[in-house]
Formats: sequence, C-alpha cells, structure tokens
Amino acid sequence: MSATDERAISSRERILATAYELFSRHGTRAVGVDRIVAESGIAKATLYRNFASKDALILAFLERRAERWTRSWLQAEIEQRATTPAARLLAVFDVFGEWFASEGFEGCSFINVMLETVDLEHPVRQASVEQLAAIRVIVADLARQTGVADPDDFARKWHILMKGSIVAAAEGDRKAATRARELGALLLAQQGAWPPSG
Repeated sequence: MSATDERAISSRERILATAYELFSRHGTRAVGVDRIVAESGIAKATLYRNFASKDALILAFLERRAERWTRSWLQAEIEQRATTPAARLLAVFDVFGEWFASEGFEGCSFINVMLETVDLEHPVRQASVEQLAAIRVIVADLARQTGVADPDDFARKWHILMKGSIVAAAEGDRKAATRARELGALLLAQQGAWPPSG
C-alpha cells in the first residue's frame, strides 16, 4: 500500500470516527458537515473525496454502528451472559439496563436516524430500517431456538419491548430495562419457554 493510500484510509477513518461520535450523541440532522470537518481536522474537499455527500457519510455511520453496537456489543454481550436461547433473550435487558445507566447513553441511532428522515424512500431511512430488521433477525433466531410457534411474530413483539425500553430510558425511566425484562419473561412464559424446566 502506498503512502497516499494510507493517508486516504487515515483521512477516511478520521472523518468516520468523528462523524460516528457526533452522530451518536447529537443525531444526524443536528450535526453539519462543517462541524465534522472542524472536529476531524480534515479539509472539506477531503471529506467529499471520501464521502460523496453527507448522506453517504450517514450510511457509513449506520454500517459502523451495526458493527460496533449490534454485533460487537449487544450480540456478543448476550452470548457471553447466558447459554440458553431464552436466557439470552432476557439478557438483552440486562445489557440494556447497564447501557441505560451509563453516562454515555445516547439512545438507538437506528431509531433516531429513521425518525429524523421523513421521506420513506430515502436511502438513509431505508438503511436505518434495515439495521433494525437485522436486530430482529438475531431475536428471531433465538426465538426459533426456543421452539416458539412463530419466531417472526415473537421477534417483532420482542423488538417492540427493546425499542420501547430505549425510548422510556431516554425519557428518564430508570427501570425501563427491568420493566421490559419482566414483560419479556411473560412473553416467553406464554410460549412455554420460561421459566427453564428442570
């Protein structure tokens, strides 16, 4: 790799890292390109060489968020905390409880970006919806492993609990994760998947 290629990767990464922090904390609408340029120390022309538009940068942010939040954090944490599928489903809310209590709790970027983008056909909105659907796939897979009759329906209900608890936590409900976990246990019990037998 040439020095020019390394600089280009370094510039792209610096822009994306800066955008990631700003978009996560403040949303995509409130953060302009000028602020990203100022905080990254990268020239505006360099930003546009790496990302054709702010939307392209938002799409890269959403993909990075999926890597870091969905896969490297949430999925990894629930797999580490529990061994059975039903327990892993409930562990989602244990992980959320710690996240909600953290100083850096910023809500769900996928929800935030989706709600900021009014046009239903806009690529940024569609990417947000796709990332939310990817979370449901993880839940549906766990639901399938528990033996529920309709894993997709179950996953949609579970995802409502997840998203609702995030919004409730953003409103200031300190027990949002605990409340959602209690409802989740009822949903699992309804399916005959909780409490564990034996």
